[in-house]
Amino acid sequence: MGEQAETALYLVLGAAFLHAFWNALIKGSTDSTLVLGLISLAHAIVGAVMIFLFLPPMVESWPFIAASTFIHFFYYIFLLRSYRFGDLSHVYPISRGIAPVLVTLGAQIFAGETLPVIGWVGIGLVSLGVVMPSLKSGLGSVHPNALISALATGVFIASYTVIDGMGVRASSSPLGYIGWLFFLEIIVAGFVFHRRRFQLRLRSRTIWSVGLVGGLASAGAYGLAIYAKSIAPLGAVSAVRESSVVIAALIGIIWFQERPWKIRIISAVIVASGILVLSKVI
Repeated sequence: MGEQAETALYLVLGAAFLHAFWNALIKGSTDSTLVLGLISLAHAIVGAVMIFLFLPPMVESWPFIAASTFIHFFYYIFLLRSYRFGDLSHVYPISRGIAPVLVTLGAQIFAGETLPVIGWVGIGLVSLGVVMPSLKSGLGSVHPNALISALATGVFIASYTVIDGMGVRASSSPLGYIGWLFFLEIIVAGFVFHRRRFQLRLRSRTIWSVGLVGGLASAGAYGLAIYAKSIAPLGAVSAVRESSVVIAALIGIIWFQERPWKIRIISAVIVASGILVLSKVI
């Protein structure tokens, strides 16, 4: 593995840990909508700093920034719906499990990016390992609203992943691209705070702290992932990022006391095998 490929792998694994962490914060909060608004506010603050520090992206990348911002709005809506009706260990595997295959197909169609057969094998292993806990328990046991919302979330994840992968490559300034993408989440924060304007003073400091910490973790997670997309294949980055499901499963078992646990261990081994395979093509 070359130095650049090794860097991309470590970036995405770091993003996976942070992503699982902030999803667990949303699931465990008493007001998920407000926490999501605070996460978006933290994104906007980080983005404002990055805009000040780094060169702006090229004009060719702005349509991608606009499209990604629009899709992220619906991603957040369906993410909240899926956690409202389903467990972290059910919803997270479904939404994250279908994304790598969709991203790889999207990258091939829209970005002209192809993977060798071994790359598809790695992506297949990761996707299988990610969705396995939900398949084992039976999709029939998942609330219909949670299942539909999780599947929709996965489609939106794949959409913005491909869009941002193409956009960051056209930007000539990956950090500037990330900065503007984060800053525009002020729109999501404004929408949530407007909806919650009569309850804001009633919420505890803990909620605010959780939201802002989650926002910093989320910004770190997606920032690392976007940067990795500028130096590695989109499908492979997406698949390796889904190692976050292993972390989320452990959080679900330990923090939320979700069961069963054995299938999650098997799932983790399969995901790790897929990541090992993908490390050969990143």
